[in-house]
Parts: sequence; structure tokens; C-alpha cells
Amino acid sequence: MLSDEIWASTWFTPWQKTGETILNAWQQQPDALHACLADKQTGFHAVPQNALPDGEAYEAFIYRTHTVPTRNNVHDFFNGLCWIRFPQTKQQLNRLQALAIQQQGVQAQRGALRDALTLFDENAALLCAPQVLWDALQTQDWKALFVTHRDVWKDAQLSLFGHALLEKLLNPYKGITAHVLCLPVPAEVQDGADVAVDDWLSHQLHLNEMQHKPFLPLPVLGIPGWWAPNEDVGFYDDTQVFRPQKK
Repeated sequence: MLSDEIWASTWFTPWQKTGETILNAWQQQPDALHACLADKQTGFHAVPQNALPDGEAYEAFIYRTHTVPTRNNVHDFFNGLCWIRFPQTKQQLNRLQALAIQQQGVQAQRGALRDALTLFDENAALLCAPQVLWDALQTQDWKALFVTHRDVWKDAQLSLFGHALLEKLLNPYKGITAHVLCLPVPAEVQDGADVAVDDWLSHQLHLNEMQHKPFLPLPVLGIPGWWAPNEDVGFYDDTQVFRPQKK
């Protein structure tokens, strides 16, 4: 079970407003996460995992019933928070997943579209940043991104979306990598409430673009101010994580 101390971490602080009350409720009802996640404001309906019939795809069930099967674990806790914080985007992702299932059926391996949608759902992040940081990220010039232009990060903001990414950050390690959507978040959107980000993002996810995996890898714990170990410049010399830039 999670403790209240998680909200002190830089990456979890933006989720505290959404998650604190739910976590407290879950601590009191450890076998009923789905009930703790019910949210009248967004209309999010979690149901027990056993509501999912044998043989029916998870995404197809959500689309058909407008309910989300939920297990009593940390992964589904963060997934539920995403549904509450970004309901329009989660619904759009589900619509695209359901369409892909209708077109291709459920196969042993996901097709390109379902794979990309799942990757986004599980591991995505959004970046609002000056162009110099985008240029360095696109070329994977890690020294430029994190060292040369380190001070520029004060004018940037990374927003985490993927619930598996959030789960990984419970036990931080250098190699945790987010998949950043290759589309800068407009400053006026990022400066608004969650509803503004959600509305903007839900309109950016389309079949044609998503199947090409429009993402850039970003080792999130290299971001200045996120994790104390990266204050040592030698932190970025690890080529297993910060691989040489593309030619």
C-alpha cells in the first residue's frame, strides 16, 4: 500500500490534488479501490476487475460499458487518477483502441496502432519548453539538453501522463524513460487548469499520427531539479542511459 509521503516527490506533487483523498480512502478500504475512485465530477466509473467477461478485450469492454475494470493495485490506482484528471484524453485513447480492435480483432500481437496507443497510455509525457530544449531532445544531445542548457529548464515544464511511468517512479532509478509526445504543449495551455491540457491533448490524438509512434525518449530523472543525483555532472556520463546523440 502507498503512503502519504509519495506526494513530496517532484513528479507526484502535481497529482496530489487528484490523488490524496482517493489514496486516503483506499488505505481505509484496501480491497475496494474501484469504489474509492468513483468520481461524480468527471463521470469516471471504476468497477471490480471480475466485471470484465472472459474473452473480452479490456479496451473493448471499457468502450462498450463506459466502465473501467480495476484491480486493487498501484498500477490501477494511477490509471484511475489519469481517468479522473484527463477524462477526455483517456476517452479518446479508448475510442481509438476500440476502433483498432474492430478493424483488426484481438491478435497475439498488437498492431502498430494499438501498440502506439498503449505506449502512450502507459508511458507518455508532455513537454512545454523553449525551442533550444526541443532541438536537443530531438537529436538526443543529452549534454546540451541537461548540462549546456540546464538553466533553461526553469522555463520548461514536463507533465507526466502514463500511469505505468508513474508507477515506475515509486522506485526511482536513472534509466526510467518517458515517451514525450512530439508536439510542444502551448504555453497558454500548460499555464491553464488540467481541463485545458486535457481538452488540448484529446484533440491531438488521431489514427494516422499515432500509428507512427510520434514520441521522443526522455530519461526523466535527468531533468534538473527532479532528482538530487543529477546535480553531479558525471551523472550524464552513463552511456547506457544517455546514449550518444544521433548523427
